[in-house]
Amino acid sequence: MGKSRSGRRRQTGAEAVVESVDGGLAELIPDRERARAWTLVIDGAPQSHVDLDDPAYLSFEYQRRLGHVIDLVAPPGRPVHAVHLGGGAFTLARYVAATRPRSTQQVVERDAGLVQLVRRELPLDPNARIRVRSVDAREGLAKVPDGWADLVITDVFSGARTPAHLTSTEFLDHVRRALKPGGVYAANLADGPPLAHLRGQIATAAARFGQLALVADPTVLRGKRFGNAVLVASDEPLPVAELTRRAASDPHPGRVEHGRTLTDFTGGAVAVTDLAAVASPAPPASVFR
Repeated sequence: MGKSRSGRRRQTGAEAVVESVDGGLAELIPDRERARAWTLVIDGAPQSHVDLDDPAYLSFEYQRRLGHVIDLVAPPGRPVHAVHLGGGAFTLARYVAATRPRSTQQVVERDAGLVQLVRRELPLDPNARIRVRSVDAREGLAKVPDGWADLVITDVFSGARTPAHLTSTEFLDHVRRALKPGGVYAANLADGPPLAHLRGQIATAAARFGQLALVADPTVLRGKRFGNAVLVASDEPLPVAELTRRAASDPHPGRVEHGRTLTDFTGGAVAVTDLAAVASPAPPASVFR
């Protein structure tokens, strides 16, 4: 965890923080429009946005979609048990704590240097029941008690790619073990044309869960550009109608696919196993310009 480069710089009247972490060069860049809000960037790729004054505010498109899932996983305001695989700046854990007080959460973030940076510069509410583990996502998931979680969210990227061992049916077996009956799994996926990774991930989830939905920008679903898609899975019926309404009303409207349409979208892709798993594709450099 040596810091090969560390420092601060002025940007629009606020100080940005630049520091080497295990996963690369991390930058915390102040938001020009929100007084205590920051964007976390690692090696040039935006990872998270946090508003310390308003943790219920979600700026990034994919985080808003995951926020909708969080809103709909239980009646409004009811505390939940949540597991976050991938921590970033703990944006979604802060969101759960703000919208569902007294929730109990576990965050698994392998990058110990990043965890230290975020804890120091963007401290968590000390009253929030959030435990952070600096271990591999699958290793951390294995420590979650059987049937403990109402919600498991996977948002793990290494070098802007989801690691292969988090894309398989065996990984989803661990997710299922940790979930309560009727619990919900949500994953942030990134892909571009020809969407082979996304199709394979839907087929993989379908091999382990009875109910699926996918939320994404229509241009991403049509294979027109690289982007994020949120996959939602459960063994109980999902709130598809409300999820559709919320996604459509976002600043960047999303489309929800489910049922036969989603099955057809996979185009015959097969479930991914540990033996066949590969990391998600690297985004083109133009994505972050």
